[in-house]
Amino acid sequence: MADNRTYAHPYIPNTVPEVRDAMLKEIGLTSMDQLHDAIPESLKLNREMNLPPAMNEYELRRHIDGLLAKNKHGADYLNFLGAGCWQHFIPAVCDEINQRSEFVTAYAGEPYEDHGRFQALFEYQSLLAELVDMDVVNVPTFDWAQAASTAIRMAGRITGRKTALLPRSVDPDKAAIIRNYCTPVMEIQYVEIDPVSGRIDLNDLRSKLSNDIAAVYFENPGYLGIIEDQGAEISELAHGANAVSIVGVDPISLGVLEPPGRYGADIICGDLQPLGMHMNYGGGQAGFIATRDEEKYVMEYPSRLFGIVPTEAEGEYGFGDVAYERTSFALREKGKESVGTQTALWGITAGVYLSLLGPVGMQEVGGTIIQKSHYAAKQLAEVPGVSLRFSGAFFKEFVVDFNETGLSVAEINQRLMEEGIFGGKDLSSAYPEWGQCALYCVTEIHTQGDLDRLVEALGSIVSTSSYGS
Repeated sequence: MADNRTYAHPYIPNTVPEVRDAMLKEIGLTSMDQLHDAIPESLKLNREMNLPPAMNEYELRRHIDGLLAKNKHGADYLNFLGAGCWQHFIPAVCDEINQRSEFVTAYAGEPYEDHGRFQALFEYQSLLAELVDMDVVNVPTFDWAQAASTAIRMAGRITGRKTALLPRSVDPDKAAIIRNYCTPVMEIQYVEIDPVSGRIDLNDLRSKLSNDIAAVYFENPGYLGIIEDQGAEISELAHGANAVSIVGVDPISLGVLEPPGRYGADIICGDLQPLGMHMNYGGGQAGFIATRDEEKYVMEYPSRLFGIVPTEAEGEYGFGDVAYERTSFALREKGKESVGTQTALWGITAGVYLSLLGPVGMQEVGGTIIQKSHYAAKQLAEVPGVSLRFSGAFFKEFVVDFNETGLSVAEINQRLMEEGIFGGKDLSSAYPEWGQCALYCVTEIHTQGDLDRLVEALGSIVSTSSYGS
């Protein structure tokens, strides 16, 4: 905004001229333009923006609705996409609770309605701690990638070391975030995976463990769907080098898979999205971190933790921050990490989901997913020219190999879309050495009819390709 403006903008705060001038004076400036002195002149527009005439509210609504109508989503198509954002059944009560004004309006919770938010988050932490078999769970981070990054940096501070090991099978996008988040203080190195099973190559892991390694990070199930049944041995190797074992996990798998704490994990992280959150483009993600209740771990959390304590009134308890002084909210620029706004709303949603299902429900949904995903994989592997890329056990995702069909994954997915089906995620760019492979996801929402429809459509596509002819 130019300095000669004499009115306050209705949507931009602190633009009343007197307020603006007082703020500039406080920081020793005389012009708003001085705030941008560090930006090179070549990057500044230095002219008025050529914007179309402003729309009224009704016109803007129609314009935005028209743009959104161009999108295609999982409710319109039979969807087999996953890769970090999965389509699960969402109980209606999850949406009912997370839209309550006490929860949905609170930016970080403090200044607005806060009736029961601390208790709701404490209950979420307790339920998730039971699921992952750990003691302490944080208020959610933005997503799994940030949770993994923070867990690795926690390990770096605990050990005083600067290098972490990641398997080559970690989602390339997640790995890029981890590398970016850790780069100021830590280095990331890769461990190869077995080309047949998709599991971590233990010999390569052994060769890369040293006194410089702060943490070994692996996922179970991993990005490629593989169940890492070598978890105990991986953790033992990490501990043998005095490194921290960090396991990333899809929490909806823990009704049927052993929690990572049972096979040596020191820090557990993952994404809450499967626990009551709709698929969103750019939202609906929330990462969690869990550890044992030991001071060396608890004091390295940068994020908020909620606990329960007795009050002055006998028999009365309250909920609030644990060791608030360790957070960047208290330490500001001297904090170990800057946390910023966290996704507390999704923690409450996950708590609602977990309380609804309980242990038996989590076991049922996990068992259902495994049955359906294995049925789909078996049927797909019987389509001529189609096979499974890895022999290792998997949970809800698996890699399908189309190299023998004579078709690219992009061509297959385009043909499937014409049939009203979203096929698997194309892995050919991220893993070019595998050729034409795709990551398919099957969950409890898919019926046998859905799976048979996919197999039939793929069979028809392949039969009319160069392979079939």
